[in-house]
Amino acid sequence: MSITPAEPTVTAPVALSEAAALKVRELLDAEGRDDLRLRIAVQPGGCAGMQYQLFFDERSLDGDVLVDQPIEGAGSVPLVVDRASVPLLTGATISYTDTIEKQGFEIDNPNAGGGCACGNSFCG
Repeated sequence: MSITPAEPTVTAPVALSEAAALKVRELLDAEGRDDLRLRIAVQPGGCAGMQYQLFFDERSLDGDVLVDQPIEGAGSVPLVVDRASVPLLTGATISYTDTIEKQGFEIDNPNAGGGCACGNSFCG
């Protein structure tokens, strides 16, 4: 996993599981653009005070940490995390589930002190 930080960083703040990386690669390929990255951010809001945001973004902001998440046998997925979200996401893993009961991305974040019943927000 290669990292291009605006500031020195030893490890990537967040990682994708293999299934999540493949799904993001599939979605990026469907967009048909090579300038997009998956932006992972934490914003105020939600029932518990903070919520995750995952979206494709072509912007590069001051202080962003850029990560190329490798995919075994399929290249890599470009990720970006803004400076304010890095401490809230360090050590987090994003997985992807696609079953008859559940479909979507899930974030396992060791920095989350608690969450809400819906699972879409957390507190630090």
